[in-house]
Amino acid sequence: MYDLVCMGRSSIDLYSNDSGAQFPDITSFGAFVGGCPTNIAVGARRLGLSTALFTAVGDDPVGEFILSFLRREGVDTSFVPTKTGRRTSAVLLGIEPPDTFPLVFYRENCADQAIDMDDVDRLPFEKITALVLTGTGLSAEPSRTATYYAAERAAAHQVDIVLDIDFRADQWPDARSFGVNIRRLLPFVQIVIGTEEELIAAGTEDAVALIHNASVSSPEVRGDLQRAVDRFLATGVEAVVVKRGARGATVYDQRGAIHTAPPYEVEVENVLGAGDAFASGLLYGWLNGMDWAECVRFGNACGAIVVTRQGCADFMPTLREVNDLMAQG
Repeated sequence: MYDLVCMGRSSIDLYSNDSGAQFPDITSFGAFVGGCPTNIAVGARRLGLSTALFTAVGDDPVGEFILSFLRREGVDTSFVPTKTGRRTSAVLLGIEPPDTFPLVFYRENCADQAIDMDDVDRLPFEKITALVLTGTGLSAEPSRTATYYAAERAAAHQVDIVLDIDFRADQWPDARSFGVNIRRLLPFVQIVIGTEEELIAAGTEDAVALIHNASVSSPEVRGDLQRAVDRFLATGVEAVVVKRGARGATVYDQRGAIHTAPPYEVEVENVLGAGDAFASGLLYGWLNGMDWAECVRFGNACGAIVVTRQGCADFMPTLREVNDLMAQG
């Protein structure tokens, strides 16, 4: 049985070893593992859940690097096909805390976008409690159709579906299609997780404006956020989770209740991966019967730990580390 199966992108993450250096001045990189669903699968596993990753890798050493790491972590890789002629993706990141983290994706002809319906048919849906899908999985074929198909199959087996919006604008040929595809998926989804910007882009036909750095602090855009949340809930989604970074997080549920937890004050090293750590903690709480306020507080603690560290999957916290931070208040 699997508490959580996470579907979508995986990558080797090359993170700057020169904290504070601008990108042209970086002298070396550390090699880690990343990708939104990959990070969530590892984070949830370290907290004690039974997890599997449903991604794809190329027939290359980078793919083996990722798979070897996942196996050491105890994440099931039984459903990870190798796509001949495709490459395992890569990400390069500069680290200039507290708020500058230039990010470069190398995803041309990447393997995880080649996940297809035949791959989905190999998933044991009757043994899965919850399935995590991501927005980036909808950005290209055949993974787009495979994602919709996985949602249909999951719903037919009463598997709960969690959608992490995971908006990466440069992965979409036309940013307007992002919201269209996200909204088509919502009738299958129980929980939506995203930042304020991601939720607005997915729920208000405003992805193009967000690419041009629309401010989420303006009253007009704040109203767009509420309209987006209302639109998601109107489709039957049980809860919309808003990640607000240094301002904590909020859950809007189907009953009209709002659950908010403040952030933990920590010194920021790298914000990448913090949202995925938050999702791991939130889903750990949800699958263990915590109420939403507890889930958000637990997720905030996971995210707070990861922002003090260099990378993503490799630095996800253990259950003991999270409990220790929460005990400190």
